[in-house]
Amino acid sequence: MKKLLCTLLCAALLGGTAAPALAAESADARLAKVTQAVKTRLGLDTEEYESFYGSSEEQELATLWSLEWSGQNGSLSIEALEDGTVVSYRLYEPAPANESGSIPSFPAGDSKAAVNAANDFLKKALNANETIRLGTAYGEDQLGSTSYRFSGEIQLNGLPSPLSYSLTVRADDGRVTRFWRDVPDTVCLGGVPGATASISAVQAAESLKKTQALRLEYVLADSGRAVLRYVPDDLHTFYVDARTGEAVDLTELQKGSWERGGSGMAANDAAAPEAAAGLSEAEQDGIRKLEGVLDKDALDAALQAVQEFGLGRYTLNTAAYRLEQDGDSERVLCTLRYSRAADEGKSFRTVTVDARTGEVLELWSSAPWNENRRPALSVQQAQERAEAFLKARYGAHYETLALYDTVDSTGEGSPSYSFTFARRQNDIFFPANAYTVGIDAQDGSVSCLSFTYDESVEFDSTDGLVSAEAALDAWMGAYEVTLRYLLVPEKLDRANASAARLIDMGMTHFNAMKLGYMLECEQQVQGVDAKTGEPVLAAFVTGTPAQEYADLTGHWAKDDIERLARFGVGYSAERFQPDKALTQLDAVCLLASLQGYRLDPENADAQEKNQAYSIAYGMGALIRQQRQDGAVLTRGELVKLLLNGAGYEKTASLKGIFTCSYADRASIAEADLGYAALAQGLGLIRGSYNGAQTATRAEAAIMLVRLMQS
Repeated sequence: MKKLLCTLLCAALLGGTAAPALAAESADARLAKVTQAVKTRLGLDTEEYESFYGSSEEQELATLWSLEWSGQNGSLSIEALEDGTVVSYRLYEPAPANESGSIPSFPAGDSKAAVNAANDFLKKALNANETIRLGTAYGEDQLGSTSYRFSGEIQLNGLPSPLSYSLTVRADDGRVTRFWRDVPDTVCLGGVPGATASISAVQAAESLKKTQALRLEYVLADSGRAVLRYVPDDLHTFYVDARTGEAVDLTELQKGSWERGGSGMAANDAAAPEAAAGLSEAEQDGIRKLEGVLDKDALDAALQAVQEFGLGRYTLNTAAYRLEQDGDSERVLCTLRYSRAADEGKSFRTVTVDARTGEVLELWSSAPWNENRRPALSVQQAQERAEAFLKARYGAHYETLALYDTVDSTGEGSPSYSFTFARRQNDIFFPANAYTVGIDAQDGSVSCLSFTYDESVEFDSTDGLVSAEAALDAWMGAYEVTLRYLLVPEKLDRANASAARLIDMGMTHFNAMKLGYMLECEQQVQGVDAKTGEPVLAAFVTGTPAQEYADLTGHWAKDDIERLARFGVGYSAERFQPDKALTQLDAVCLLASLQGYRLDPENADAQEKNQAYSIAYGMGALIRQQRQDGAVLTRGELVKLLLNGAGYEKTASLKGIFTCSYADRASIAEADLGYAALAQGLGLIRGSYNGAQTATRAEAAIMLVRLMQS
């Protein structure tokens, strides 16, 4: 008999027996209600499980209940709110053992059935004002996939919202195994406002346009040439309140609601690169011995001699060498890490140099933040220090630079200022060529240095530019003004009971759900081409496109070859040559493409061929001693190659257990009978075996398709 275990819930409550009315409802009674609400909402039958456990967690705004069922055949875990709203759902059932091997299968199941199963689950799980429009399922284009996953946003009252979800459907039986979602009850105060706006989208667009500004800059194009483009002057995000019509700087609100915790690196300081770069001491020692490489003492002395770096108060801790190769050229880099102890904590300075010339390539610093510290230098004095340093050390480049950006976070505790000086051409900034200099706010030393400068860049002329007004119109035209829900930080007020609790927990702000208009575009708008006046959109990257072959029209294997190509399996060539005699290299390249390494066997170089064979060895398709790139394979040899790659070698080698019904059964050698029988059982070959007949590329594709779908 099944035994029901529950630390908080008795059998009578699970059966639906009503608990006596109490002034303050007991924990087990609350758990009983939540459990029954969840079971009713999802239509769950939990009789197969042998144990149950329930517990609750008081979160900032709501109570989250965890419900756990388990038994011999698996488990079910659900998180839900007090009213039975499902926040997460996890179904676990042991999967049957699969045949070993490295040849993946085609995606299992039916994507349309998965969509229907997902929609059926969502109808139960979502609340009345919530909808989800399922998009493309992740998994239907992935080899070896056994499930379909959907993700995206939850619409509230038919409008886009910041709430997201993820849902996974098992392919073989269409059961939902994973579900997770955001709920308003835990992410915002005050609930969800109605969907009625007081202003129109046209009015909102007028307000949003006033928040947008573009500036003319040179931008490095894919061609390597600097072209002129109008780019956003400020990357702040604005929305228009749909009730009041007010344009609100959402970025500024979010920034104001953040609280800095503890000490960290200055705003202009990035994380220092790993000094050793994964090299062992022996490897680094070998690099140090390369011709012309300076030892750490010589490099340290050169850095100490640069007074602006202020390293006199620092101690050298480590020096790590690494070899950097770019095509045929190489250089040795050395990263020296310094530290300095002070009353308010430890400071670090990390310098990367060319180990042969001593040229400084990067300098980074980290030091404790302190809101009570007052800078000894003003921002103007610090800027003058930065300019003097650049003029003295990089004079030729400095003549082309101008101040582009200043970061002063010393009022928030930053130990340094940051200044970016960008190249100017035709009185227009080109920020792709720039120097960034950090200046310590206490001693005036250079705490940060990074730069990129390419003297060979060619610049477009300033002839034929569209006006700034026309560019702004084009910029706005690239966007849609969308009415949506969004989360907006609001200062907490003790007059609200829930807010008072958050204040007592140390919070000053919390998100509220607002109805507003925003500028939205499916692709990122990078700017407006200053010559054509057209918006410049970021290109979508959707992975490797399917190979299209020019020689398959009317061929009997066309469908199977193109099915493989949709998953990136095949050759990187314009022609598949389906009737070509199959060489071992052809077959190996076909197998390698299963792991994303697609090439053309007829034009591959030695290194590419070696890599393809390495993949085939790893799959178990053949061993190194069997390599014969140009050897023409028979159908029997092709079968062995494929079945070995799928992990059937040991099974095929068993003696006396196989039989098959090929028309030419009598001609199959006893040593090959296991492979022949498996090929028939798995559907690789139908009719006659013809093991001694020369295989073709088309036959290899068809056998592979049948193996992947078996």
